[in-house]
Amino acid sequence: MERRQFIHTVSAGITALQVDQLIPDQLKTKQPLGVQLYTVRDAVAKDLEGTLERLRALGYKRLELYGYNGKFFGKTVKEFKTILRNTGLKVISSHHLSGLQPKGKGTLLDGWDQAVEDLDTIGAKYMVCPFLFPEERTKANYKALPGILEKAAKTANAAGMQFAYHNHDFEFEKFEDTIVYDYLLKETSPDLVKMELDLYWISKAGYDPVEYFEKYPGRVPLWHVKDMAKDSKAITEVGQGTIDFDRIFAQKKKAGLEC
Repeated sequence: MERRQFIHTVSAGITALQVDQLIPDQLKTKQPLGVQLYTVRDAVAKDLEGTLERLRALGYKRLELYGYNGKFFGKTVKEFKTILRNTGLKVISSHHLSGLQPKGKGTLLDGWDQAVEDLDTIGAKYMVCPFLFPEERTKANYKALPGILEKAAKTANAAGMQFAYHNHDFEFEKFEDTIVYDYLLKETSPDLVKMELDLYWISKAGYDPVEYFEKYPGRVPLWHVKDMAKDSKAITEVGQGTIDFDRIFAQKKKAGLEC
């Protein structure tokens, strides 16, 4: 991946983990910026340590992981911890699938205790369920999901980590007399299950992040910051789209965004 393409890809998918403020052309923070490594997954697959070094050179200091399956990108916890030390990066959070379908190690339903132990070993603060595959989005699974999330959260909390759920747009579809996102918020403990709000996906679904901060204060400590193109509604670089970040970030304390 060429340097220009690498920078463009990262900037289009910035993860706001403890971001402080926005200015028109870029994110500028008093706290270090974080990035979800899935944004640069092709580069990670080719050269993990080299990719982390490039991110560090661009000013990123904090990471959100994906794909843990008992190892970190094929590395043992000891090997990955050494890479983090060598590159000067810190893991803030990690994404873990539910394990409902497809099944697999390192998910909420298979190998969760080991996942919690390994993420604790590398110093993570959050563990996040990031996505439900289409085949998982059944009435029965939605009914079971709050219990699954809370059970995973209790294990994470016991190790000193916070659990959260990350949204896309399908969570804003109707479910019984509400929508999936509100159902999950209402049916889980505010202390156990927080939300990692993706500002792009909630906006694409036609809902207002600020309204959710008002309804569920303190529930949203993590944000994904991506902008939305005016015509296509595709993901675009922050500042190049239609999302009013100034308005959203003005309510960061009410949301519970961590500083």
